[in-house]
Amino acid sequence: MRPILTLRHYSHDLIAHSHDHAQLVFGLSGALDFEVEGRGSQVVQQSFVVVPAGAHHGCGSPHGSRCLVLDVPSDDWVGQCLGDHADASRRLLDDSARLPLDAGQSQLVSWLASSPVDDPVIAQQGAVLLLASLNGVRQQTLGGRRLPYAALNAHIDQNAAYPLQVADLARVAGLSSARLHARFIAECGQTPMEYIRSRRLHQAVALLRESDLPIGEIAHRVGYSSQSAFAAAVLREFGASPGKLRHPR
Repeated sequence: MRPILTLRHYSHDLIAHSHDHAQLVFGLSGALDFEVEGRGSQVVQQSFVVVPAGAHHGCGSPHGSRCLVLDVPSDDWVGQCLGDHADASRRLLDDSARLPLDAGQSQLVSWLASSPVDDPVIAQQGAVLLLASLNGVRQQTLGGRRLPYAALNAHIDQNAAYPLQVADLARVAGLSSARLHARFIAECGQTPMEYIRSRRLHQAVALLRESDLPIGEIAHRVGYSSQSAFAAAVLREFGASPGKLRHPR
């Protein structure tokens, strides 16, 4: 029987397929570029994507991402396990969407991600609780005009060693700082400064894995004057120290 809940790591390798069951993909760390039936979005922390049964979808993460994935066993399972929540859950699973998580839902996702989800009982009960908690989330259909992520990412990467403010990204996007902040929360589930920090740390991991630069030099290149502060930030983001993230030589 297919596992209901799994922890997955995504890389630059593109995955493109479809399956006969619905799926929810919850961001834990990093950014996962996701496309469902030709409509694109990005899965990051405090957000998730709905993949309806049979929908063709593709995903990949140039800098790596970690996600909690809920593979819905069947429509009958939804009816049997969700009870009064079943109809609302079916509506959620019928349409491809990128959705934000509130603080309580994010805590539940994080708790499940740190639990032994390979235990069938924990996976079953956790999936039921998670689906029930999502009833009534604000729909935000995939597609439409999104922030200019390519330009924003290029600006962050080019200026990674220097202080960056929300106003800097707002100028790139052609928006006010307040509007940019609201758009980031709606589209990414992150503030602009959280996005900048995550982007810099993913750039740092790429340098750790692809170069022999000293860790202190890499820290400086992504805007950290203190190697200890850099190490603490990497540990929080990836659960490992900079030294452990280097490729074996």
